[in-house]
This record gives sequence, C-alpha cells and structure tokens, in this order.
Amino acid sequence: MTKQHLEKYQVFIYIAAILTGLVIGVFFTGLKPVFETLLWLTLGFLLYTTFTQISLSKLKHAFQDVRFIATALTGNFVLIPLIVFGMISLLPDNDAIRLGVALVLLVPCTDWFITFTQLGRGETERAIAFSPLSLLFQIFSLPIYLFLFFGNELTVTLATNDMLLAFAGIIILPLIIASLTEKWAKSTPKRQQFIDRIGWMPVPLLTVVIFMISASQSQVLFDATAILWYPAICFVSFLIIMVLLAKVLSKLANLQVGQARVLAFSLGSRNSFVVLPLALALPEMFEITVFVIVLQSLIELFGMASYVWLIPNMVFTQR
Repeated sequence: MTKQHLEKYQVFIYIAAILTGLVIGVFFTGLKPVFETLLWLTLGFLLYTTFTQISLSKLKHAFQDVRFIATALTGNFVLIPLIVFGMISLLPDNDAIRLGVALVLLVPCTDWFITFTQLGRGETERAIAFSPLSLLFQIFSLPIYLFLFFGNELTVTLATNDMLLAFAGIIILPLIIASLTEKWAKSTPKRQQFIDRIGWMPVPLLTVVIFMISASQSQVLFDATAILWYPAICFVSFLIIMVLLAKVLSKLANLQVGQARVLAFSLGSRNSFVVLPLALALPEMFEITVFVIVLQSLIELFGMASYVWLIPNMVFTQR
C-alpha cells in the first residue's frame, strides 16, 4: 500500500466510515459526548499533518509565474465567489444549507489538489508553489465573503467565542506549529523523513473525523436527508462549471497545457479540511452545515477521479 493508493481509494474509505458511524450512533447513543470531545483533538492533528505538506517557505516561488498566479487568484477569489453567490440564491431558504455551501465552495483546496494535479499530468511544482498563497488568501477572504453574502446580522451570530476559538486553536495554531516543524526538519534528512511519514496521516485522520461526526450526529443526518439533495446538485454543477471556467480563463490568459491543468484542479477542488472545524463550532441551529461540507468532500472526490481522466485527455490535451 502506497500513499497514492490510499488517496486513490479514499472516497470508499470515507463512505465506510460514515456508514459505520451511523450504526454506532444509533445503537450506542451514550458515546456521543466522548466522540464530540475526541473530535476536536483529532481535527487539530488532522490540520497539523495537512499543513506540514504545504511548504510556506515556497511562498516566494509562487510569484515567479505572474500570469498563472494572477489567473488562478482571479478564478478562485473573484469569479468563484460570484458563482457561489448565484448558487446559494437558488437554494432553499435555509441558512444552515446555504452557509455550508458557501463555506466549502469559497475556499480552494491546498492539499489533495496537488495529488490530483499530479495524477492529471499537470505541473505539480506550480501546484505546490500556489498552495501556500491560496491558503493565506482564503483565511483572510472568507470572513469578508461571508459578511457580503449573509449580511451583518448572520455574521454577528456566527462570530461566537466558539467560532473564534476554533479558528485560532484548530486552524491558526496548527498552521504555526506546522511552519515551525518545516523549519526544524530542514536541518537534517532524517527530520525530513518525519515530514514524509506524517504525509500519510491526513486520509486516516479524516476517516476518523468523519466516523465521529456520523456517530455523534446520526439523528441530525437522518432528519436532513431529504434536503441534502439540493446542495448535492449544487456541488455536481460546480464541478462541471469549473471545467468550463478553467477552459475560458486558460484561453484568455494564454496558459500552457500544464498550467491550464493545474488551474482546472485548483478551481474544482475545495478545502473542506479548513472549514470543517468552523462548521462544528457553529450554534446548534447550524448542525446540518457539517454534513453539507462532508457531502461536498465525497462528491468532490468522485469529481476529481473524473477530472484525472477528463482534464488531460479531453479538455487540455497535449499539442
């Protein structure tokens, strides 16, 4: 079993985790407080292991290709927010559903986007260089877009102590520790091996996170099954639209084939890891938001599997 094999079949692992969690949640309801406590620790470790694979020291390399970076930033942080705003306006009048869709679609992926770029024969080095810049942009832009989309009233409701604690303790703190780990690992090859080893951890840890969410929130999921079809259609449509958007932007910017493939995977993949702790810290009325984000991850993984064949063979073929 290699890391690539684990990532290739991760969607089936996650589905098994959801089903197992639902069964445990139904028959062992007393375990709910235990899962809810362990969930935060696991999430923190998940974000840490994920951030160690995003080299912030490579941030300066992102600016070496100004045309590609400008196109990727425009697509991810200007055009996609406009598309997302149009999408959520078509969803049912349910703040929890709309917020879940907005949270997960507004933040581009910074981890498995690199893996799928490599599988789709894109320029992996360019994806690695863009990831830290993308991460910084989304951390600062997400609150702004939530305010613009949902107004002052809902934004104030969301800005609870739990949300701020989740942002600082589960996102910012692991990011800082991961950056320190990167500096520590630079001194010897043996330490660098530590970074490589924990690169295996995100998939198993996310599996545990999904299992505990399903086990602790099984009743919420059963009650909301019917309404989850709306965001599911939204997420599938998003994947299709992103292929078209990548085609248009790459043509306007005159990107090379390898660059265009990176752009397509960047636009199509979203960063559910980062927004999941924020969704878990929301008030009780937003419980279903967590499942909207998990649902997007599952649909995206099937979508990325399709992208791996579609992007290099049909959309951006080598001349």
